[in-house]
Amino acid sequence: MDLAREESDEQTVEEIEKDLDRLRASVRDEELKLMLGSPQDAMNSIMTIHAGAGGTEAQDWAEMLLRMYLRWAERKGFSTTIIDYQPGDEAGLKSVSMTIEGGYAYGHAKAEIGIHRLVRISPFDSGARRHTSFASVFVYPEVNDEIVVEIDENDLRIDTYRATGAGGQHVNKTDSAVRITHLPTGIVVQCQNERSQHKNKAMAMKFLKSRLYEMQLQEQKRKIDELNKAKKDIAWGSQIRSYILHPYKLVKDHRTNLEVGNVNRVLDGDIDDFIEAYLLN
Repeated sequence: MDLAREESDEQTVEEIEKDLDRLRASVRDEELKLMLGSPQDAMNSIMTIHAGAGGTEAQDWAEMLLRMYLRWAERKGFSTTIIDYQPGDEAGLKSVSMTIEGGYAYGHAKAEIGIHRLVRISPFDSGARRHTSFASVFVYPEVNDEIVVEIDENDLRIDTYRATGAGGQHVNKTDSAVRITHLPTGIVVQCQNERSQHKNKAMAMKFLKSRLYEMQLQEQKRKIDELNKAKKDIAWGSQIRSYILHPYKLVKDHRTNLEVGNVNRVLDGDIDDFIEAYLLN
């Protein structure tokens, strides 16, 4: 680079700068792999989004987050499948669960666990007032056939019900949706995506195993204190990121203090900077 600059060889300078950009990206990828060193990081994941208090406003925010994560997964080359969707009363959604499949899907998606806060002029308020909405995101590693999670059938309550949705040909006409309650822990999972009750039950059991596996992992982490203090703010109730659309536009991650002014780009799924900053923190 120095020689090329001394000789005013702009073409060589440009080529070297491109090589340096590729090298920086490669080094960053290797750093991320070092951060994704646990056995669970390489697994597929199951993500759930729940609207917070606030009715339609919060339910619309939850649907905006779903769109953001679907677009993010598409950018990453991950495949997604919605396994349960509870629509909002007027707009948006109350809760949604989906699988995210791809290399290190859990390792990346786990950075999104926590409470997400939106500040905007509400499109549902005739007075055009500013509203603050909250939605929670949880991510679990999807249990595969290599991992054994023992479940006693006597500990389960299995209910069937008719699937809900926006209507149309994809809504089941029979009571094929399945809800499973794990009595010892109180964990409830449900699936209504598949057309048969058998397939919905199988997917719900997979979801339950993932929840129980994550619970086991958290217990192990508490016992051996694997998590450092800087990354213990991922529990329920923690506000990890704010998306401000009014009176100015800004997305700020409260764990890393990373700020991005282009809110639309973030809501379109460009969230890798936030994920990488968290993992490298």
